[in-house]
Amino acid sequence: MSKFISYNVNGIRAALKKDWLDWLQSVDPDVVCIQETKARKDQLEISQFEDLGYKTYWHSAEKKGYSSVALFSKTEPDHVEYGCGIEKYDREGRILRADYGDFSVLSCYFPSGTTGDERQAFKMQFLDDFYGYINELRKSRPKLLVSGDINICHTEIDIHNPVTNKDTSGFKPEERAWVSKLIEAGFVDSFRELNKEPHNYTWWSYRAGARKRNLGWRIDYHFITENLKDQLKRSVILPDAVHSDHCPILIDLDVSLS
Repeated sequence: MSKFISYNVNGIRAALKKDWLDWLQSVDPDVVCIQETKARKDQLEISQFEDLGYKTYWHSAEKKGYSSVALFSKTEPDHVEYGCGIEKYDREGRILRADYGDFSVLSCYFPSGTTGDERQAFKMQFLDDFYGYINELRKSRPKLLVSGDINICHTEIDIHNPVTNKDTSGFKPEERAWVSKLIEAGFVDSFRELNKEPHNYTWWSYRAGARKRNLGWRIDYHFITENLKDQLKRSVILPDAVHSDHCPILIDLDVSLS
């Protein structure tokens, strides 16, 4: 059994100041996929992660303090792929993949469209390109765990106020349809596979006490290819971890990484 965590930390240096390492040690995942590190490897003391038994891999944006993903693993992967081969996304540090035998895990940070029409258009282009990329990847790497912040709520139970937000970036009809298309293509939303209940969120605005009132959005996912569905043992949200405006998500898969 292998335990995977995905966590948008909204700045790893800020999270470290909130005892993130103690939390990581207590949960003890085999692999942790991190989004929005907002830091380069040389800005951190890497030994603090290595002391917990992790090998660390970083794919940082060209722009300092922006975006960026990382992956920590207790088992050294056979191969690590930095980026998806599309320059405009790889410059923003959005995709990092680790291969273990015939299984791969990806740490992904999808663009947000909340800053205006230009970035919303960029987000929609990313969704189209990612769909092509992940389906092409599946031909050579058929067992995939796609983890991260996709910045989309799929259905009405994934957002606290679906009526008010129906035309808001992150819940637009065309974004929700893209998630449906991904699922129809053979990717399983692991949380919804095991939990159909509403009011389960992974992100809350810092405004108006949203987290305390649980007025949130579920925008962080572990998608697995259908050929891993029988190996899915647990998929949960961990809302009590408060190092970020997101909380971590956890999945247990009956896969070997060694």
